Amino acid sequence: MTVHTDLEPTQTSDHSAAFMTSYLEALALVERLHRLLLDVIKDEFERVGVLEINAVQALLLFNIGDNEVTAGELKTRGYYQGSNVSYNLKKLVESGYMHHERCEIDRRSVRVRLTNKGRMIRDVVGRLFEGHADGLQSNGVLGMQGMDEITTALRRVERYWTDQIRYIY
Repeated sequence: MTVHTDLEPTQTSDHSAAFMTSYLEALALVERLHRLLLDVIKDEFERVGVLEINAVQALLLFNIGDNEVTAGELKTRGYYQGSNVSYNLKKLVESGYMHHERCEIDRRSVRVRLTNKGRMIRDVVGRLFEGHADGLQSNGVLGMQGMDEITTALRRVERYWTDQIRYIY
């Protein structure tokens, strides 16, 4: 998805037009940041010589962490889309990064958890993120207050969009 920031706002007031322009810029930035994050992870894996998994799969391993989950739980948590997560989980199991087993209660459901190989990947991503956090603070890019403000604002947008899906459609 690419957000077009050159769209003409439909509102007539200057304030509304300025807000619409700012909103579209924020959407484009969120999209670019996500793609950039995947590129940063990919570059780190190339640097350390891990080439058999992609950045999305590495992020999936990081987000699962020490938990045992189903694909549905990952989707419910908002991390991944349904078919995307199923495909990547299958690839990670085939590559030996994850264990899988049928759920005792619901035989249709498969639970997954990281193998030692998967935990090594999770740790690489964790160290990368720790380095980013340290660099953002030590280089004066962003402090705790700024990070809290960004997180709070993004959570508000997330809640608004979630409400739009739940109550409008």
